[in-house]
Amino acid sequence: MANSESLNRCAWAGNDPLYQKYHDEEWGVPVYDDQTLFEFLLLETFQAGLSWITILRKRENFRQAFDQFDYQKIAVYDEKKESELMENAGIIRNKLKIKSAISNAQAFIQIQKEFGSFSKYIWTFVDEQPIQNKFQELKELPAKTPLSDKISKDLKKRGFKFVGSTVIYAHMQACGMVNDHLTTCFRHSEIKLCTPTILLQNKELGNL
Repeated sequence: MANSESLNRCAWAGNDPLYQKYHDEEWGVPVYDDQTLFEFLLLETFQAGLSWITILRKRENFRQAFDQFDYQKIAVYDEKKESELMENAGIIRNKLKIKSAISNAQAFIQIQKEFGSFSKYIWTFVDEQPIQNKFQELKELPAKTPLSDKISKDLKKRGFKFVGSTVIYAHMQACGMVNDHLTTCFRHSEIKLCTPTILLQNKELGNL
């Protein structure tokens, strides 16, 4: 890989090392693991109304506060635990968001029971294949789409909170359901190689 400072990135990554690392290693990589999907979902619900870098800087605090994002444990948090979280200065102390983390964990588990996994449920919306966008400028990136509207509506129907269309589109971007790296970004072509179809083809050709 080229020197990190010389790489052509999406402009939103800026010069913050933490933001750049997130951009280079996580953002847009397809996620099929339920634990990671829940982690991003929890963090994104807390982001509502805030900047993502604010959440990233508190990510490890959230990890410690929410039992390593273990949704099985979070689903049974009681009032004592809620109070403990409200006193934790390391996270976003928003009572409604804390309560939603608990109810969302419960709804998450219900989806697992119905579909076998949350991953199977969420990836069905894009036919198990990431949408490969070809945006050239940041101003082209949408804040939400008809598809994120559809997913948001379905999640709300299933009891999820703080999952508006904008939050869900951010989730789709973060977890690789859409490849929204700009075509000028070095990660755009790399992310395309992470799709299930390409990975399968490489495996069949002996490249993996």
